Amino acid sequence: MIFRELTLSEVNPRLPKPQTPCRIYAYLHEISPDIGPKENKARPAVVVVPGGAYVFTSDREADPVAQQFLAAGYHVFVLRYSVAPDRYPTSLLQLAALLAHIRQNAAAYHVRPEAIAVCGFSAGGHLSASSGILWNEPVIAETLGIENRMARPDAMILSYPVITSGEFAHQYSFECLLGDQCQNKTLRASVSLENRVDATTPPAFLWHTFADELVPLENSLLFANALRRAGVPFELHVFPEGIHGLSLANELTQTDGNPAQIVPAAAQWMGLCLTWLQGIFR
Repeated sequence: MIFRELTLSEVNPRLPKPQTPCRIYAYLHEISPDIGPKENKARPAVVVVPGGAYVFTSDREADPVAQQFLAAGYHVFVLRYSVAPDRYPTSLLQLAALLAHIRQNAAAYHVRPEAIAVCGFSAGGHLSASSGILWNEPVIAETLGIENRMARPDAMILSYPVITSGEFAHQYSFECLLGDQCQNKTLRASVSLENRVDATTPPAFLWHTFADELVPLENSLLFANALRRAGVPFELHVFPEGIHGLSLANELTQTDGNPAQIVPAAAQWMGLCLTWLQGIFR
């Protein structure tokens, strides 16, 4: 396994300098003559995007998740994006730039350029879904100097995602994302993602818990309904129990022995997700 840290200037020198750090890590499978024929070396990739209400990025939703995808045979990138006081579209530009960078360097990374997924948690789910929905926004091409299509993920994995800025919003996430512009109705509506889904949105895997009291289940339900109306395939799992922020929902992401973070039923999401990805990237 090769581990690398990428700089913002390496990913895209046109990225604006943020106020808070952006860290990008790559976990790559090494090419070995002992493992399979040469033509089978290109692998799908997953970009892991941890949550944290756009005010921090969770350790529990970063490397432990990346290691699961790495063990399953994927190249993995972890985006610890800039957070408040950086505002929209700073983090979206960082994720868009990383997706384009992976595609532009697919041969060097041994990545299949048509098989790149984003995997986001909570507010990171909002950012991941934004990359799949807002990929054609003019600000991306204008700022980064790329074709918009280079920034579109091929699949989205959304774990208890923040989606809506409406009735069921996690208000704090939108306050941290938008800052003083949070009460701008037009801007809030533009990042309420259930209203922005169309036929160009990539397929999605969603999971949530019925008991989530921080980011209500309605976020995933609204998004699933929007995908259905747009004719975009999705898989949705709702587990009856579990607090917000479960990550892997097992001992690998448990904090200080907190029993509420271990939910065996919800821990099934990773296996279900890997099966779904195999079908998407067959």
